[in-house]
Amino acid sequence: MTTWTDRADDRVGGRPLSLAAAGGIDRAAHHRLDEAWLAAAWSHPTTRVFVVSGGQVLIDETEDGATELVMTPSFEAPPTEAHRYFLGIDAGGVRYFALQKDSLPGRMDQSARPAGLREAGLLLSSRDAALMAHAVALENWQRLHRFCSRCGERTVIAAAGHIRRCPACGAEHYPRTDPAVIMLVRDDKDRALLGRQVHWPEGRFSTLAGFVEPGESIEQSVRREVFEEVGVEVGEVDYVASQPWPFPSSLMLGFMAQADSSDITVDGEEISEARWFSRDELRAAFETGEVLPPSGISIAARLIELWYGEPVPRPRNTPA
Repeated sequence: MTTWTDRADDRVGGRPLSLAAAGGIDRAAHHRLDEAWLAAAWSHPTTRVFVVSGGQVLIDETEDGATELVMTPSFEAPPTEAHRYFLGIDAGGVRYFALQKDSLPGRMDQSARPAGLREAGLLLSSRDAALMAHAVALENWQRLHRFCSRCGERTVIAAAGHIRRCPACGAEHYPRTDPAVIMLVRDDKDRALLGRQVHWPEGRFSTLAGFVEPGESIEQSVRREVFEEVGVEVGEVDYVASQPWPFPSSLMLGFMAQADSSDITVDGEEISEARWFSRDELRAAFETGEVLPPSGISIAARLIELWYGEPVPRPRNTPA
């Protein structure tokens, strides 16, 4: 069987997959309902805390040029009880919490700056990126699911931010993750199929993607999405790797797919243009700027590179 990934948890084609590495963080979910343990963890002098607001955190550059999350000891953190989320423990025993606030705190030194996950995910260490992805996903869910879907009552936060309970009907609500498939389709000439969404800028091409529908396997979803978007029939589907995608609540499941047909008919609603590319054609299009590569944070870039055989050429000042 074809092996498309070195280690399916966080590498594709020999390169780390952004946001997919655990970063040495044990989520320690068994502590989330232990209020005494959480209180002790919060008050421990080594505990570190950062604020998340509107999908953004504060990041800062270190003296050696690295980028890191701005974290403080818990006793220096802004006060909040309800929106304090336990994220896990590292190998050194440090506990990490995120605080959801209406705005990010100011910084006396003015060197830190706010950043969203699409930018920060490419700059941060695997540990910090994993912590931020977890916090952003929880914040998104918390902001959008404040009321019980069963009875409409306002819910309360439990399990260190990982459950919302309804005091009226007793229902428990958990963070949702929507499975989505993303695929690099190849034909019998080993060309890659790339498409441009209708709202993307001219020249921006990437792999096809879509959400898994109820009652559908992920393989069925790959075949259906490709046919709906570009009219190409797909046969064999091989899983490569997955990537958390908290924008706001998806899990991207990456595949290599083999086309059984090559005629393209775009749907015009999601995809405005789609083309088959040989490696030489794609290299030339990237180098001239005719085609713009997908964002380096996305698994789409890794799927293309896995087929391409090496990192794709990028215009200057474009994140890899």
